[in-house]
Parts: sequence; structure tokens; C-alpha cells
Amino acid sequence: TEDNIDGYGITMAILYLVVCILGLAGNSLVIVAILKLDKMSSSTTVYIFNLAVADGLFMVGLPFIASQNFQNHWMFGDTVCKVVMVLDGINQFTSIFCLTAMSIDRYMALADPLRFARWRTPRWAKIVSALLWLLSLLTILPMALHFSAERGLCIPDLVSDAWWLGILSYTFVMGFALPFTVMTASYAALLLTLRARRLRAPPVNPESHRLERQLTNMVVAVVVVFGVCWLPFYTFNFCSLYQTGMVLSFARAFEFVVLLSYSWSCANPILYACLSDTFRRHFRTLLCPAAKSSPSMQCNTERYDLNDTGVRDVTILA
Repeated sequence: TEDNIDGYGITMAILYLVVCILGLAGNSLVIVAILKLDKMSSSTTVYIFNLAVADGLFMVGLPFIASQNFQNHWMFGDTVCKVVMVLDGINQFTSIFCLTAMSIDRYMALADPLRFARWRTPRWAKIVSALLWLLSLLTILPMALHFSAERGLCIPDLVSDAWWLGILSYTFVMGFALPFTVMTASYAALLLTLRARRLRAPPVNPESHRLERQLTNMVVAVVVVFGVCWLPFYTFNFCSLYQTGMVLSFARAFEFVVLLSYSWSCANPILYACLSDTFRRHFRTLLCPAAKSSPSMQCNTERYDLNDTGVRDVTILA
């Protein structure tokens, strides 16, 4: 009924608003923490900074998408449609590319830190990040410019089914399959390296076991959350090729998986900042200034001393 449709639309509009607020707040906190407290002191925080900027800007396009879904009409004009889609795509791909670069950075930092030290400076990370923004622009531009609002909705101007299938395949490979493969391979190689090192020379300090356990949990979180948030989005896009008419149930489900893909940007501050002892301390400083003067509120940071590898004070992400 019409009431049910309105109720569903209102619910989705509220969810979009919640995701947008949480995404902006979480990523803004990460940005402030890095600029004010960390000052980009490592390659990892450079990547996290660019990830947070991309995720935060990704949220900016959410109200436009939510408005179209709620009203079933694009009210901002053709130019704004193209601009929003280009910026949306750039931030989406930059976020994913930064995430992929971080997985390689994590491997170099923990598998063989001395060997890769000169490639893990903040200067190199800034150069790589700039190249990733450029790559994102080049990757998304061909598809984003084909979006048009001439028919009342900001949707791609389909040249043909074959053309759209090619675009979907291209974005799926660049935006999901390739990054997912690199991330999985990097983290798998890292876990295997740490395990082999532990078997060759069992550490005297059992605390190093906690590093592997925490790292394993992080790997599972990264792979699962990335897959859960993005795989349904691409699956529904491919399925849309075989929809003769936009069935209401399919349209609703598609609207939900779009929201799910945006919600991934809310998860990043949790997965890539809160898993870091350094960022937990930064957040405590920003959100609870009294913690600096009250011993009872001091953050209990967990540090790892890898005596068997010669690496001291290693944290998961900083």
C-alpha cells in the first residue's frame, strides 16, 4: 500500500541520515586527531588521514542520493548530478585504494620493518596518496560523466546493455575484486610470516602472541566488513541488467545495499583507528580532556614488545 511505501521511505531516509552523521563525525574525529595530535608522524597515519578525508567527503553525496530515493526524483539539475557522481566516485575509489595501500604498508611494517623502512616514510606515503587520488579520478571519470538527470533521475545514460555490463565489470574489478585480492594476499602473507617466525624462534615474551591474535582479528574484520558492505552493491548492479521492469521489492533491496555501501565509510574509523592504541589515546585526549590530568582516566594503552624480531613498541596501526 501507499502507506507502507511511505513508511519504508521514511525509515530509509532516517537510516541514511544516521549513516551520514556517524560517518561525518567519526571521520572528522580521525582527521582532527591526526592533524592536531599525530601530525602525520608515520606512513600509516598519512594513509588513515587520506582514508578519513575520502570517507568524510563520500558522506557529502549521501543526502543527494537519499533525497532522490525518498522523492523518486532528482531535483538538483543535470550539472549537479554529474558533479555529485564524479566526486562520489573519486572519494569511493580513493577510500578503497587507500585501504589497499594500508594493507601493503602493514605487511612491510610488521613482516620486515628494517628492509622496507625507507619506503615507509611520511613523504613517500603522501606521494602514494596523491597518486591514488589521481588514479581514482581517472578510474571513475568515464562512467561518472555518463550520468544524466534529463529523465528526472540522476542515473547513467545507458548506451546499450553491453556497454553497461562493461562499465559494471570495469568498476567491479577496480573497486572490489582487485583491492580485495591485494588486501587478502597482504594480510595472509603477513599472518603466515609472523607464524613462521614464531615457530622458528618461540618468543620469550608471551605478549607477542597477543599481536598475532589482535592482527588476526583485524584481518577478519577488514575482509568481512569490506565484503559484506560492497559485494551486495555490485551483485545488485549486475542483477539489474536482467530486470525487465523495476520491481518494487528489487528497488527497495537495491536502495538498502546502496546504504550498506555507504555505511562502510562509518566502519573505517572503528576498524582502522580504534584498533590502534595510538588513536585510542588520541581520541581520549580529544573527547575527554580531563583524562590528561586525572590518573584514573588515563588510557591503558597496550604495547607489544617483539623480542624475537628485534622490533619494539609495535602497534597494529601506528
